Amino acid sequence: MIMLVLLLIQLQRPPFQELHLSRLEVTQEVEMAEETSLEDAKSYGRKAGKGIVQPTTQKLKPVSLEILHQVRINVPPETPISTLKCMVMSSNPQLSYNKTELRKAEELMMRALIEFYQKLRLLKDYSFLNKLAVLKIMKKYDKITSRKASKAYLEMVERSPLGTIPEVTKLIERVETVFIKHFAKGNRRRGMDLLKRKVRRERQGITFLSGFLFGCSIALLVAIILVIHLRNIFQNPGRFQYMDNIFPLYSLFGFIILHMLMYSANIYFWRRYRINYAFMFGFKQGTELGCWEVFFLSSVLAVITLVCVLSNLDMEADPRTRNFAAITESIPLALLIALLCIIFCPFNIVYRSSRFFLVRSAFHLVCAPFYKVSLQDFFLADQLTSQVQAFRSLQFYICYYVWGDFIRRTNRCFQSKIFEAFFFIVAIIPYWIRTLQCARRLVEDKNVEHVFNGLKYFSTIVAIAMRTGHDLNMGIVWRIMAAISSAVATILGTYWDIVQDWGLLQRNSKNPWLRDKLLIPNKGVYFVAIALNILLRLAWMQSVLGFREAPFIHRQALIAIVAVLEIIRRGIWNFFRMENEHLNNVGKFRAFNSVPLPFEYNDKEMRTQF
Repeated sequence: MIMLVLLLIQLQRPPFQELHLSRLEVTQEVEMAEETSLEDAKSYGRKAGKGIVQPTTQKLKPVSLEILHQVRINVPPETPISTLKCMVMSSNPQLSYNKTELRKAEELMMRALIEFYQKLRLLKDYSFLNKLAVLKIMKKYDKITSRKASKAYLEMVERSPLGTIPEVTKLIERVETVFIKHFAKGNRRRGMDLLKRKVRRERQGITFLSGFLFGCSIALLVAIILVIHLRNIFQNPGRFQYMDNIFPLYSLFGFIILHMLMYSANIYFWRRYRINYAFMFGFKQGTELGCWEVFFLSSVLAVITLVCVLSNLDMEADPRTRNFAAITESIPLALLIALLCIIFCPFNIVYRSSRFFLVRSAFHLVCAPFYKVSLQDFFLADQLTSQVQAFRSLQFYICYYVWGDFIRRTNRCFQSKIFEAFFFIVAIIPYWIRTLQCARRLVEDKNVEHVFNGLKYFSTIVAIAMRTGHDLNMGIVWRIMAAISSAVATILGTYWDIVQDWGLLQRNSKNPWLRDKLLIPNKGVYFVAIALNILLRLAWMQSVLGFREAPFIHRQALIAIVAVLEIIRRGIWNFFRMENEHLNNVGKFRAFNSVPLPFEYNDKEMRTQF
C-alpha cells in the first residue's frame, strides 16, 4: 500500500521544466529507491556527455517515506453510512482508516493505473501510426520521383521525439511490473488481462435473433389486429371493461419495450458519432451492452408480451376456456413477476453485470441524497421522469390484484380517494428524487446551477400539487393556479433541455443559434430536435397532470399515446444530452483525463525535496 501511494504521488505531480527525465524515471520501489536512482543518474550523465540530452545542475532525489507524513486518505463519501458519518464527524481526512476505506482506496488506485496504462498504450500506438504514415508517404515519393530520399527522412523521424519514445516504453514496463506485483499477485497473465482494454465483440447470432424476433413481434401485432377485427371486439359490450382493466396492465410492458428500443437507437448513434457513453456512464470495460443486444432484449420482451395479449384474447373468446377466468386474468401478473425475477436473478444469466448495474443505480435513487450523484444515477432518474405512466400502471397492478375483483374484471380503484392521492404522489416521486440529487450536488460542488436545476424539478412538483387541488376542489382559483404552475414548469423544462442540457441556442456561436462543437454535420437536425422537444413537452405536461375523456378515443388509449410521445422525446433528449456532455463536459461528471486518487498531500512541502 505504501509503495503504491509513493508511485501514484509521483504520477500525480506535475513535471518540472528543468527536469528532462520522466516522472517515474526517478521513483522506484521503496526498497530499490537509492540503488535505482544512482543508476538513472549515471545513465543520465552518460547521455549528457554524448550530447544526447542537456545536463541539469539539479541533483535528483528519490521519493522517501517522509512524504507519507503529508499524505491523508481521502475517500469521498458515496454510501449513506459514509455520508452520515461525514456529517456527524469531522470531514478532515485522517491517517487512520478502516478496511472499507482501504479497499475503496485500492480500487481507485487500481483504476488509476489501468487508465494511465491504457493512455500510455494509445500514445505509443500514436507514435507507431505516425511513423508508418511517414514511411508510406516516402515510399510513394520515391516511386514517383525515382529518388531514394526516404532513408534520410526516416532517420530524421527516428531521431525526433515522435519516433523515439523511450520514456513511454519505460513507463509502460514500470506500470506493468507494479500492477502485476500488487494487484495480480505476481500472475502476469491475469495482470495483463486486467490492464488491456477490453473490446466487446458483436455476435452475429444476437443480430440474427434480434431481426427474427422483431419480425415475429410484427407478425403477432398484425395477428392481434386481425383477431380484434374479425371478432368485432370493438363492438363487444365488454370493450370498455377490457380497456379499463386489462389495457393498463399490458401497457406497462409497451412503455418498457419502447424505452428499450429508444435506448438501443441511442447506443447506435452514440457509437456512430463516437460519443464515449460507456466511459461517462462508468460501465466496466467489455460488459456494456451494444445496440443489437438491447434491441434483442426488447424484441424478446415484445414477443412474450404480444403472445400473452393474444392468448388472453383467444382464451376469453373461446367457449372451452372461458370458464378459466382466474388463469386468463392472471397472465399479466405472471408476466410482471417473471420480469422482476429475471431482473433480480443472482445467477450469471441474461447479462447479469448490466442487470446489477441497473439495480445498483436504482438503489442509489431510492437512497438519494445519501449517495454521491454520478452521471448514470441522474441519467436514470431523468428516464424515470418520462415513465410516470409506467409507475401509475404498477400502482394499478397492486390495486387491481389486491383490492379489485380481477376474476370478474372489475375494480373500484378510481373511486377511492386514497388511490387518487397516490395516483399523483407516484408522479411526484421521480421529480422529488431529481430535486434531492440537485441538493446533494449543490452541497458537494457549491455550484449555483444546481439550485436552478432543482427549482425546475420542484416547479413540476408544484404543478402536480396544484392540479391535484383542482381535481379535488374544482374551483376557479385552483384552475388558475394549476394553469399558471403548469405553464411555468413547461417553460422552465423546455429552456433547460435546450440551453443547459443540450448547450444550444448560443447567440455568439460560430454555428448560429447552436453551439461551437457539433458532431452531426447536418445542422438542420438540431433545429428539428428543438422543435420536436417544444411540441412534445406539451404532451409531457399532460401526461404528468392527467387527462379527461376525449371524443372518439378511450381515455386509457389517449393516456398511452401521450406516454409514448414522452418516451420518444426522452430518447431524442438522451442523444443530444450525451453529445453535449461528451464535447463540453457540462455536468463535470466522468469525462475527465485523470482518475481521482484516494489520498491528498501537501504538494508545496514535497516539492522542496526535489
